[in-house]
Parts: sequence; structure tokens; C-alpha cells
Amino acid sequence: MHFSIPETETRAGDGGAAYVAYNIHVNGVLHCRVRYSQLLGLHEQLRKEYGANVVPAFPPKKIFTLTPAEVEQRREQLEKYMQAVRQDPTLGVSETFNSFLRKAQQETQQIPTEEVVLEVLLSNGQKVKVTILTSDQTEDVLEAVASKLDLPDDLVGYFSLFLVRETKDGAFSFVRKLQEFELPYVSVTSLHNSEFRIILRKSYWDSSYDDDVMEHRVGLNLLYAQTVSDIEHGWILVNKEQHRQLKSLQEKVSKKEFIRLAQTLKYYGYLKFDPCVTDFPEKGCHVVVSAGNNELNFQVRLPNEQIKEGSFKVTRMRCWRVTSSAIMLSICLQSMVDELMVKKSGGSIRKMFRRRANGALRRSDSQQAVKSPPLLDSPDASREPMAKLSSKLTSVSLRGISHSSSANDVGANDFHGNYAFEGIGDEDL
Repeated sequence: MHFSIPETETRAGDGGAAYVAYNIHVNGVLHCRVRYSQLLGLHEQLRKEYGANVVPAFPPKKIFTLTPAEVEQRREQLEKYMQAVRQDPTLGVSETFNSFLRKAQQETQQIPTEEVVLEVLLSNGQKVKVTILTSDQTEDVLEAVASKLDLPDDLVGYFSLFLVRETKDGAFSFVRKLQEFELPYVSVTSLHNSEFRIILRKSYWDSSYDDDVMEHRVGLNLLYAQTVSDIEHGWILVNKEQHRQLKSLQEKVSKKEFIRLAQTLKYYGYLKFDPCVTDFPEKGCHVVVSAGNNELNFQVRLPNEQIKEGSFKVTRMRCWRVTSSAIMLSICLQSMVDELMVKKSGGSIRKMFRRRANGALRRSDSQQAVKSPPLLDSPDASREPMAKLSSKLTSVSLRGISHSSSANDVGANDFHGNYAFEGIGDEDL
């Protein structure tokens, strides 16, 4: 998750005096606006709880009014500080840090704490309405949805809430996975665009975990609905014979067998990102990037309309750099790393259901079932066959497809590095 403070602004306080406010962005989107004194208060609280030797150094106070150059220097220092805290395995998950960001988000967006109805989508388009507080964090909302669906407590951890943008064809463009430091209602409402929605999807990469999810009726239905949706939107490749078999299983309502067959298909369990433009193997080629099966996959459309394919195995990466517009891709890579390490250590992604302290989360008498999706449409007969790239995609750079082709190359300051595998040997994976 990338924190940045790309800009500052001068605001008038209650007494009329001006002060500098820092706009904190998460994945390129404004999360909150804070003052230096607020961040200093967070720093002092973290030092008190975790010790001065754990918490990064904080930009020092200044006695006199800052010059514009000093304001910019402080902005850079605060940005590095927030990134360092977030990336620390202890500080970044601390309740002190996360609650600070949640409170700041709510205050910045000026959304009062009150009871509201939030609509969460399932993969088959069904809407699950849950009554929450505007101040409820991501985990609270996830548990409210799980309770409404009657999803067992120990399966909650297999699913996550994602912020998506609905496209004209009914598909979804993934913006980010909602994190513990944000308030889902505030996050989606503050965008002021009805195209942005919250959707429930599985949040693991290893398809062997499907067996755990399919043990329960609701988990099976959720996984089945997601699989059908991914096939319909072309995320999972299906030929005519496979489509015939899948449709037959769907007509028989053989959901487990349907998923078992889908698991053998190309791109099962992948997330597909928005189309981009690449300068390799030829300049101006359109490329679709997907993440799954512990790899990054590239499908490149050449000027002659031929499709070529290449991939990078996550276990072979030692670091990666992405632009601000590709943070979701970095998050996927990081979660693959985390899952690999958890599995290596013998851990589990099962998560016990944690009810809110006030007991507000209770299962209703009439539970909302997950409906079966409609029958599959015919596969796209015009889909081109894939040709493997003979050389590695070692020089790929990506930019948003909506950008002008004459735009300048992305500068070094627009890249963000991740060294998740640094110091980890192949034998550890």
C-alpha cells in the first residue's frame, strides 16, 4: 500500500491564522488531510508504545515560519516517514496507526458517525445490504456481510472487500483491496461517483484453499458465482468443448464439479487489470496484465494483431517497481509473497469471526442466500490463439492506455519500489 503526500495547502484556522495542511494519498487517491502537529502526536504515541528504537525518525520542529522550500522539504520527509511506518511489520498493522488514519479520513471527508445502509456486490451482481455505522472499519463491514450471508466464522478470512469501478459492459476494474486503516463507507462515498462500488471476492491465490471454502454451502456458492463471472468476462479462457462441459455441469447444478473443471483452465483465479500500452517488443503495443498462480502474466497485442504472451514468476522476483497508477498490481504481488510465506511456515489463512464489542453483529433469522448465476453465454469464437514470447519481457514499461501516446516517459520519482523477497532464498519458498 503506497502512502504519498504529493501536495500541501495553506488553510485558515479558527482564529484566522494560516497553517499548512498535508494531503495524504493512498494509491493515488486522497485519503485524509492532516497538520504537522497531528502527525507529531501520532509519532509520539508510537514511540510511547513501541520505543524510540523501533519508530523511524520524525522531521524536527521549526521555531520560525517555514519558507516554501522548507515546506517542500518537510513534505518529503513526512512522506518518507509515513511510508516507513506503514511498511514496518509491527507499526504498520498497529491499531494506533490504523485508527489515526481512519479518524483522519472521516474528519477530512466530514462524514458524521451515523447508521447507514451500505450496498456490497457479489460476483453474480447480487446486492447485499448491510446496516453499519459510517465509522465502521473494513473488518467490521466484512463481518457484517459475512453475517448477512451466513458465511461460517472460520471462512471469513478467505474473502475480502474490494473497491471496484463498474464498466459499461458490466465488468469491474479493480481499484484496490480495502484496508484496515480505512472506512469503506467513507472511501466509496467520498469518490462521488456511482460507478465505484464495493465487491466481495475471495482474497487468496492458491487454488488448493478452494477445498476449505467449498466445505460450506455459502462458501461454495460464493466461489461458484465468482468463477462463472470470471468466465463470462473472459478472465478465464474457455474453448468450445470446455464451454459445453461447463454448461452441462451448470444445468445439473453440479457446482463443485464446475469449479473443479474451471481450476484446470487457463487464468483461473487471476485478477485482470485495465489495458495498458507497452514499449516492448514494439512501441505502442497494447498489453493486458493479469496476476495469479504466483505470477504476472502479459498478453501483448502486436501491430499485426498477433497476441504474444509472457510471464514473470513471483518466486523469481527480488524486487519490483511500479508507477502510481499500478499500485493494485504491487498489492497483488505483495499478497502472493505473504501467502507463500504463510504456507511455507505451516500457517493458515482461516480467521475467527470477531464480533463487535457492542454486540451489534448478530445473524438475522432470515438469511440471504447466494443465488446461482445464469447459464454461461457462448465463448468468444474470435479469441486469438496465444503465442509464447521467445524472449523474456525484461524491458517492459507500462502506462495507462488513456494517456496520450506522445506523453513523456514516466519519471524516476513516479516509481515505487518493493523489496519483499530481498534476502529470501529459493529454498525458503
